[in-house]
Formats: sequence, structure tokens, C-alpha cells
Amino acid sequence: MDPSGQKYFTIIDYVIFALLLVASMAIGLYYAFTGGRQSTTQEFMYADRSMKCLPLSLSLMATFQSAVAIIGTPAEVYANGTQYWFIGCSYILGLLIPAHIFIPVFYRLHLTSVYQYLELRFCKAVRICGTVTFIFQMVIYMGVGIYTPALALNAVTGFHLWGAVLATGLVCTLYTALGGLKAVVWTDVFQTVVMFTGQLAVIIVGIHQAGGLSDAWVKVRDGGRISGIDLNPDPTVRHTFWTLGVGGVFLMLSLYGVNQAQVQRYLSSRTEREAIMSCYMVLPCLQVALMLSCLMGLVMYACYGNNSPLEQQYITSKDQMMLYFVMDMLQNFPGLPGLFVACLFSASLSTISSAFNSLATVTMVDLIKPHYSMTEARATLLSKILALSYGIICVAMAYVVHLMNSSVLQAALSIFGMVGGPLLGLFCLGIFFPCANSIGAVIGLAAGLIMSFWVGIGGFLSRMPSSVQVLPLNSTNTVPAVSGNITVIDAASRPVGLNGLYSLSYMWYSALNSSTVVLIGLLISFMTGPTKGDDVASGTVYPVMRTARSLVHKLVKPSACCTSPPEHTIDDHKEINGNVTEDAGTEEETETFLPSNAVSPVEHETSV
Repeated sequence: MDPSGQKYFTIIDYVIFALLLVASMAIGLYYAFTGGRQSTTQEFMYADRSMKCLPLSLSLMATFQSAVAIIGTPAEVYANGTQYWFIGCSYILGLLIPAHIFIPVFYRLHLTSVYQYLELRFCKAVRICGTVTFIFQMVIYMGVGIYTPALALNAVTGFHLWGAVLATGLVCTLYTALGGLKAVVWTDVFQTVVMFTGQLAVIIVGIHQAGGLSDAWVKVRDGGRISGIDLNPDPTVRHTFWTLGVGGVFLMLSLYGVNQAQVQRYLSSRTEREAIMSCYMVLPCLQVALMLSCLMGLVMYACYGNNSPLEQQYITSKDQMMLYFVMDMLQNFPGLPGLFVACLFSASLSTISSAFNSLATVTMVDLIKPHYSMTEARATLLSKILALSYGIICVAMAYVVHLMNSSVLQAALSIFGMVGGPLLGLFCLGIFFPCANSIGAVIGLAAGLIMSFWVGIGGFLSRMPSSVQVLPLNSTNTVPAVSGNITVIDAASRPVGLNGLYSLSYMWYSALNSSTVVLIGLLISFMTGPTKGDDVASGTVYPVMRTARSLVHKLVKPSACCTSPPEHTIDDHKEINGNVTEDAGTEEETETFLPSNAVSPVEHETSV
């Protein structure tokens, strides 16, 4: 391995890098000039609702699992061990709940924007509040998405950091405005295959450089990077089984349950069944992506040990370690560094383009179209102009990310926990609690946002005076300490009071903030007069009691499954409309959830 800090591409690396970018752009251009040529908002925003579950599942994974995961997760595992791998446990509930609750509700309402639901369930003011919050969330997150590949290029090739930011933003903006959602989805499929190929190449070559599989295992085991299950219930510990496995569920729900970028893909599927299947299929895809990212971190430790390139001052940030490792390990394999960096760059473009498309959609559907009537051609053109505008804004936000004293991975997850958590709480308030009213929803959302920024910014400021050091291992004494930089925190030094709140693990942000919205929203609703069942729009409340009783009935009497084919709980509405049986839920629930063949009330909404 070459100990020098600066690495450079060969001619072959540049050629492969350019070819992959051209191929990604070509897919976008193909869909821009074929079919309907993105001439309608339905095609531009929802691909004419014609997508199948396989490309959708890969696109769902690529949207929020691209550059952030490839760069951030290996650096996390290298520094702190495999404790982060337990976040995979949260993927199960984090995808099952959207598949069986959120998707049926949203799909049967025939929504164009997920925030139309908030107006149907509450009022227009709640819808606008949700839309503005989402725009704020995604603009900040896209700062991370643009900054990450630029950081990679700067670390491995010496390419100017802000030149790379501008190049990323401009290419992505052009790509989104021309191709629409269909181009984004199919480019995601191509880029996912390339991304997995690049990761596998790094793992295989890295294991060879470490002396083989057995030697690599011994090194990571003796180095304390194989973490046991940490059942410490302390919520201030950064990564434990509870913060990752339980707190991660709320983070996953905010990503895959109510985020417009993901719901937009669900709604673009041909049928509700295919939308649900795409959510099921993304589970193994996410597990494979997590496994590859964690293995890269272990392989990196097997090669470097405690002689980190960061400590040797070859790089300036631990988020540059993965790309430095790729250039260092694969320097004798011309073309492979270019392949890996190109897949990272292309995957980031896909992530950013998905956000631009969703931002343009919600701005058009929620903020402009209800107030201004226009032709379909003008609406489509305005949607593309909006995508261009958001591209410029998000490039500017990359500079804010540059100023953050935090890792790329933690920055991205903190943003979604701080802003995505209150949005999750707002949708849960409407879907699960028929008594919640509009006043409670608005005040609950405001309380959740105040709580999120209070804890998030307070925690950020409280950590500023401390110097940046390698974090202590999260393993529960399964291996001996290997570095003098690792500190042991006893019970007496645990933060208390406000410092304890500020020290809350970022993985709990989403759970804390969404719970705040629900509790405050319910409290205000009861104080101002809860919503009556007759006032709740049909199809906007999920029948929790009926579904729970039906499940208990099947568990108690399993023989019933042999006498009649099982039915999905959401298809029992017709029987309940006739005669209310013992298995029926509350009257409010049975009257507010649409069967699959019902007419959506969204057509009665104002101007949309």
C-alpha cells in the first residue's frame, strides 16, 4: 500500500467514470424523448402510474441508501465496530407498517401529493404546514447528498471541492428536469447494480490485501470491532440495540411511510398490490446494502488496524476514509477505483434527483395548483422550472453541511429525525386517532418542531467545545480496549437534566419528536373539542381496533384459515357496512376507511 496521502485517477479510471455517468444520463434522456416525452404532470411526476414492483423496490432503496451509506457506514464500523449493523432489525417493522397501513390508505385515496391527505383529514392549513416542513427537510438533506460525492472526488483526485458541488448540482438538475420520475426510477436500477458491484470489488480485493479471510477475521476480532448486543437502556448512549432497533423503526417510518419521495413511488405503481410488494422487496435489498457497507468497514480495519489514515493526517475527515481506502487498495487494479467512485457519484445523483422531483411535485400540487388554474402544458413546464430552482437552492445548502462538525451519516440521519419525526407524528395523529382535530394537528406539529430543534441544536452546541476524537466502542466489554484514545464513562459522569436531554442519541430524535406531536395533538384536541366520527373524511383513518380483533380472532381460531381463504383486513369493509359483527371496530373506524374499490374523496378537494 502506498502511504502517500494524495491519490490520483489513471486514464482508465477517468474513462470508466465518464462512461458510467454518460450511461446514467443516457437512460434519463431516453425517457425524456420517448413515450409521452414528459409532456404531462402525470407522466413527469408519477410515470403514468405504470411502474412495476421490482424497479420500484430498487429505486426505494437507492433513494436514501446511496452515497450516505457507502461513505458513512464503513467509517462508522471502522471507528466503533459492528454495533450499527443492528439497525437492520428496525427495517422489518419499518417496512411492514408502511406496507399494510400507510400504502393502503394513501393509494386508495388516489393522492397526487401525500400532503393532500392532511387536507382531507384536517384542513388546508395543516396541509400547507406539512408541505413547508417537508420542503425544509429535503432541502437540508440534499445539501448532504450534494456534498458527499464532492467530498469523495476531492479526497481521491484533488478535484476542487466546490467545483464538484456545482458539477453535481447542475448535472442532477438537468437530469431531473428532462427525465421525470420514470427516468429516475430506471436509472436507480442501473446505479444499484453498479453500486453493489463496486462494493463487492472493494471487499474482495480488501480481504486479499489483508492476508485472506481468516487473517482478516482475526484482525477485526482482536481489534474489538465485532460488537455484541448492547442492551444498555440508556438513551444517551449513541448506538445500542434499543437506539438502533427501536429508535430506528421511527426513522424508517419517517423515510418509507410518509416521505413524499417514497410515497410518490408507491403511487406510481400499477396497482396497490404491486406497491405493497415493492415495499416487501426493498427489505432484502436494504439488508444486502447494509451488509456490504458494514463489511467494507471491517475490511478497512483489517487492512489499516489502528493506523488510521486520519491519524496519519493523510485525510482530514473520517468521511474521506472509504474513498482513500478504495484508491489505496485498488491502485494496482486500473479501472476499479473509477468504477467505485463513479457508482458513488451516480447513486448520489439519483438520490438528489428523487428529492428534486418530489419537491417540485409538492410545490406544484400543494402550493400553486390549488390557487392558480393553468393548462397541463404550462403546469408541466412550471414543474420542471421548480426542479431547476430547487437544484440551485440545494447547492447553496451544501455549504451549510460543510460547516457541520459531524459525520455525513449522523448528519443525514439527524436531519430526518429532527424534521421527519414531527411529520411522522402528524400523519400518525390523523391515521390512528379519529378524535384528533385540526387545531391539535397544527399545535402538535409546532410543538414537535420546537422540541426537535431544541434538542438537536442544543445537543450540537453542547458538543462544540469538545475536540473531535475517535468515539468509544459501543461493544459491551466483549473485547479488550485497544487504543488509549478510548475513554470509559462511569455512571457518575452521565449527563443529567438538560445536558441529559441534549445528550440524547440522534437515533431517538424521530421517536421523541413524533411522540411529542401525537401527545400534544391529542391533548389540544380534547381541550378544544375532539372531532366527531361524522366529520372525519372517509378513507382517512385506519381501522386499528377492527384489524386487531381480526388478528386475535385468527390466532385464537386457526382452523378458520382452513375453511375459507384468508382475506386482507382492509377488504372487510363491505361486510361491516351491512351488519356490524363482533369483529368490527369502532363506528368511527368502519366509516372512515375506504375499501379498495371505493371512490376517493380527493376529487372533492379544493382545485386539485
